[in-house]
Order: sequence, then C-alpha cells, then structure tokens
Amino acid sequence: MNHLILLFSLFLALAFADKESQKTNQNFSSNNVSHKRLKRDWIWNQMHIKEEIDTPLPHHVGKITSSVRNNNAKYIIEGEYANTIFKVEETSGDVYAFERLDREKKAEYELTALIIDRRNNQSLEPPSKFIIKVYDINDNVPVFVEKVFNGSVPEMSPVGTSVTKVTAVDADDPTVTGHATVTYQVIKGDEYFTVDDSGVISTTRADLDRENQSTYEIIVKAKDAPGSSGDSSTATVIITLTDINDNFPVFKHPSFHFKVPENISVGGEVGRVKVEDVDEPQHRNTKYSFVRGDYRDTFEIIANPFTNEGIIRPKKPLDFEKVAEYRFDIEATDPTVDLRYFKSSGSRSISTVTIEVTDVDEPPVFTKLPYEFKVRENDPEMRTLGSVWAYDPDAAKRKIRFIQRRASPNGDYIRVSDTGIIQLPKPLDREFSSSYNITVAAQEILEDGRLSDRESHAQVHVIVTDENDNAPELVYPEEPRVCENAAPGKVIIRISATDKDEISPRGFFKYSLATEDSNFSLVENYDNTANITVKYGQFNRELAKIHYLPVIISDNGDPELSSTNTLVISVCKCNEKGNFTFCEERAKQVGVSIQALVAIFICIFTIIVITLLILLRKRHKKDLSGLGRNVAEIHEQLVTYDEEGGGEMDTTSYDVSVLNSVRKNGVKPEAVPSPYAQVQKPPGNVTSGAGEMEMMIEVKKDEADNDRDLLPYDTLHIYGYEGAESIAESLSSLESGSSDSDIDYDFLNDWGPRFKMLAELYGSEPNEDFVY
Repeated sequence: MNHLILLFSLFLALAFADKESQKTNQNFSSNNVSHKRLKRDWIWNQMHIKEEIDTPLPHHVGKITSSVRNNNAKYIIEGEYANTIFKVEETSGDVYAFERLDREKKAEYELTALIIDRRNNQSLEPPSKFIIKVYDINDNVPVFVEKVFNGSVPEMSPVGTSVTKVTAVDADDPTVTGHATVTYQVIKGDEYFTVDDSGVISTTRADLDRENQSTYEIIVKAKDAPGSSGDSSTATVIITLTDINDNFPVFKHPSFHFKVPENISVGGEVGRVKVEDVDEPQHRNTKYSFVRGDYRDTFEIIANPFTNEGIIRPKKPLDFEKVAEYRFDIEATDPTVDLRYFKSSGSRSISTVTIEVTDVDEPPVFTKLPYEFKVRENDPEMRTLGSVWAYDPDAAKRKIRFIQRRASPNGDYIRVSDTGIIQLPKPLDREFSSSYNITVAAQEILEDGRLSDRESHAQVHVIVTDENDNAPELVYPEEPRVCENAAPGKVIIRISATDKDEISPRGFFKYSLATEDSNFSLVENYDNTANITVKYGQFNRELAKIHYLPVIISDNGDPELSSTNTLVISVCKCNEKGNFTFCEERAKQVGVSIQALVAIFICIFTIIVITLLILLRKRHKKDLSGLGRNVAEIHEQLVTYDEEGGGEMDTTSYDVSVLNSVRKNGVKPEAVPSPYAQVQKPPGNVTSGAGEMEMMIEVKKDEADNDRDLLPYDTLHIYGYEGAESIAESLSSLESGSSDSDIDYDFLNDWGPRFKMLAELYGSEPNEDFVY
C-alpha cells in the first residue's frame, strides 16, 4: 500500500512538471545575446520522504530544478533546517536528508530554494518555498494516559453496568489506516469485567458481592493495526465495589445477661446488646423489638447510631421486692435492606435477654405526691391540717421519721411532727401570703435508733382561703382641684378603690359621702368607680381654699366592711377656658414610721447619757483637785522651786528683808502669772535635822536610780540643809512645820499670782492632814 501511494505521488509530480514546462518557452544561447528576456520558472518534483528509513545516510529526498540555463548557476536552500538536516547538490539540485526523520516529532519541513550566479552571487530567479512531507510508518505503540486507572461500581449490579473508561493514545498518523487505531482487551480479570473499543469497562457478572471481595485488579491491553499482531501496551485498573444495604444484622451472642440495681433511674442504661452487620456503617440501620415476654412496658431498646448497639433502658422504676428477674427475647432487623439482593441466609436474628435486679436500701416512699390542704385565714380553731405518710419499700419495713426541710415563705408558719402531722402554730393571713409551701423529708429509723442517710421528699401546699377582713381603700390617682367658678355638675375627679381581699363576685364597691352638707356630690358609675361633682357651684376662696370631703367605701363581702377616706380638694383660680391658673400648695404630710421614732429616741437617750457622764467626770476631777497632792508631786515642786538663792552662804541673791519691808509698807507687788503649781503646806511637828534629811535624800536617790520611768531627783540635795548662817533662815517648807516663828504669812495672798505658791505653803493650818 505504501508503494502504491508513493507511485501515485510521483505521477502527479511528473504531470505537474510537464504542464509547467509547456507554459515556459526559453531560448538559451551562449554565443548569442538576445535583447528579448524570456519568462523563467522553477521545475521540481513534489518532495516526500519516509520516516525512520533504515538505509545508510544521506537519503535522497527530491530534486529542485529551474528553467534557467546558465552554466554558472548554483542551487542553494535556506530555512530552519537547511544545510543541517537537508542539503542540496549545487549543480544538480538534488536534495538529501542527512538525518533519519521522525514524523511524530515533525511531520513536514518548509524550505526556500534559490538559484544564483556563482560568479557574483546574484539571484537568477526569485526565491521559491517548497515543503518536504514525512510519510508515517506504524512505528509507535499505543500508550495509556495513566499507568493505573480507578473505578467503582455498586455490588450486585446487573451485567453490563459501566465501571470506568480507559484511554490509550497512538502517536502515529491517524489519517493512515491502521496506524493509530487502538483496540482494548482485558487480559486479566476478564471473567468479571470486559472492555469495548472505546475503552469503557463494564461488568460481566451480576453476583459481585462486596462482602466476599471488595476490590478487583484487572489488566487491560491496548494495541493498534486491528486484525494483525501489532504493537501493544498494558495498564492496571483497580475496581472497587461500593456497598449496598443487602445484609441483615446478626446478634453476636444467642443470649445476654445483665445485673442492675433496683434504684436505677428511669431512662438509665441497663446494658447493651451487640450485633454484627457486614454492611458499611452508613447502611447499618438496626431496629430492635420484643418478640417474646411481657415486659415491653418496662423496658425499651434504643439503637446507638454510631455503634449499632442496642441500649436497654427501663421505662419505669424497678422493684426488687416485686420482680427480681426479667427474661425476654428480642429481635434485630434492618427495614432498609434492599430485598432485591436479599440473601437466603435469613432476615431474623433473635437473642434472649436476662436482667437480674439486685436489692438496694431504698428511701421511703410517700403515698401521695404532692399533698395539698386548705385552711381559712385567721381561723383560731384550726391547728391540725392533716398528715403525710411514707413507708419503707424494703423488706425490713422500718419506721419513718418526718422532718421539715424548706419553707416558702420562710418562717414558722407550718410545722411537721415526727409522725408527719401538719400543724399550724398560729392562724394564717391570706393577705400576707395566699399559699404556704413546705418540703417534708422522710427518713428511715435504723435498728440502733439513728436515722438513715437516704431520704425522700414530698411537697406540701397549704392554700389559704380568703375571709373578708379588710375594708376597701381609696386610690388617689391625682390631687383633686376645682375652679372657684365651676358650674353645677362639673366632674372634679373619678375615684376608685382597692381591697386586699378577693373581689366579691356579687357586685362592686359602694361609694357614698359621709355628709351631704357640702358643695360636692357623688355619682356612682357602677364599674367600681364614682365621680365627685360640683353640687351647687361657685366656691368662695376667701372662705375656704381647701375642702376636706369624707368618702365612705364599702364592699359586698360577708360581713360587709367599709372605710372612710378623706379627699382633699383645692379651690383654684381659673381662666375663661376653665384652665387652672393658681392653686395653693398643700402642706405635705410627712409621716414618720415607728422604726424611725425608735431610732430617734435611742439617739436622744445616747446623747443624754454621754452628757451626764461628761458632767460627772468633770465633777470628779474638781473633787480630786481639792485633795492633798502626794509626796512625789510635792517633791516635783520642790525640785523646780530652785530660785531662792545660791545656798546657805548666799545672802545677796534673795533678801527676805525686802519682803518684810514690803509687807510693813503695805505695798502689793505687780500681779504676774506664777509658773509654779499649787501645793499644800506640809503639816507641822516635822523636826528638822541633817540626819533625817540625809536619810530621805538617800532613799529618794535610790528610788530614782531604780525606777527608770520617773525623772531623777538629782537636784534635791540643794534643799537638804541650808545652815544657820542665812539671815533669812530657811525658806524650805520641809522645816516649816516645826518652826516657832509667829510671822503671819497671809499677806502673801495679796501679792499676786507670783507669790501664790508661797501663800499656799505658809498659809495652811497646822492641823490639816498631810500624807507623806
């Protein structure tokens, strides 16, 4: 076939060249130079060459020829692959290929032919382009686009169900018959799958079961040149069977046994039954049901959506004393199984469940929940409302003690005895609370007298029925005002009332005025309200600017109660339109509660007590100031009284004669505040002597040395003994008690504050008590 195509191409090329030669008429003469130029043209065969020629290089491609007749003509070619892959013989125009060509890399080459004068390299003809075509040979194997293909198909699919598609590509020329035509064949796994010429893989069996085999690995071969051996390649195809719900769940064990305490809560977990479903989790929809046994009302079985287990839960409390063991059969099935692929292994799986109830110490059980009692408010005779009762559900049947745990409202309004009797310590007030709630706990009394730590609770509701014990009260929506020139019948205000008791279903409140002797009237509205209107009109502000109107309000209760309320109505000035222009402000009523009065009284009492204590303390200090000072205080003054002179030899520092002359002349010194404290003159009968003074000084020195908290009496020695050579004799008060001097020192009181200390020391009576 290839040879026929080549011959046909050559025939066409020859015919084309002959036609072109007939169109051109050239006359060449080397000895003759003609002034007439003839038309020239290129003459060549169409060029073709096979790929992958196995003969030695170079390979002849074709020949380019020009109508130019010139012995100096030279053929050259230009282009991308000129003078590399392709070369031309300069004189003959034969074109050769110096490499083996591959059509799959490049199918044709475009070159340019030129003919020049080798003497001056001038073109003898215009350049002309030509194409060299490469003929294809079947030298390429079909190649799969992937080494491994993946596909999936549901299990149990019918024969011919498409799985996936494979593709192989042949690089040869598809226009040449048989060169690029690819066919497919399953060479491994053909008993389960097949493939058509387009590469589509489909099933050949309808019993492909994922539970038996979930994946298949087949090998597909691709080849070209159908009808002959050809070249081929292979690829692997991995096919996965997807799951469908075609299997029923099966119990893992034929029976299950559980133990559970009797105090398990309703809805708690008793145990779990396990099943096996070979389908994938998304196709597991197990349903559990009872098939034998009378305990459907006691238990329920709920499937866990994640583990597919059956969770057994009680629907009501269990009681060991009543039923100690439960036994029943349960069934596991799947309602969503596709029955078209139902297997004959069976659709039912049954297992026996045994639940053993264990005994526990249960708390007492109340016979009634909740308890409700009714009582009339303020009933003094009602003391016992009723009782609560609980029993021990266990076999021991212990006694029960009742205890009150909580109360609402808080307070000692309701009591519960140990035996469960509900009592009222005092009458209840519905207006305080219309209902009273308490929580009663029941505990078992153990054999040793102690109370069990397990207890149960019951709610006790006490409803207080209403008694008509509260009179209605007036509601003050606003301050009533009336114009002084108001016309008769003018509505001043609409009043209403409220009652702490329940509203009587028999009627409304009744309103009336306590007196008719007023310029006001009351009109009932029969809707629990009434209007206060002007009776005669024309109020006189000069006589009364404020009117007090008593209003009586009564209810329809049994017994009927009423109250008198006072309306304070202001008479105001109004303009022509009836708008208020001026009204006196009422004195605001200030109310003080009892608690505030008690607080004020306590404050006043506290202030009085504090004042009395201060006065008593001052009086006590005043009394103490009149008492004699102690010896330590006297010595303190003696220490500071150190301005009498320089000692017994000092007769110039202080002249006592001056004092005597002043006293005799009656001149009083200038009053100057004395810096010295007042002390009493020590009593008489104190003998002076150097020995006694020395002894006293030593004693005081020892006391000062040993007591570090007091000031030292280091200067006390200057008063110990002044001697007999002083003209003024001793001024110290230590020996004044034994002095026989008859000098009257009362004149010192007239000399002012500076001599007040001396006056007190020497003016004391000898018989005054002085404690040393």
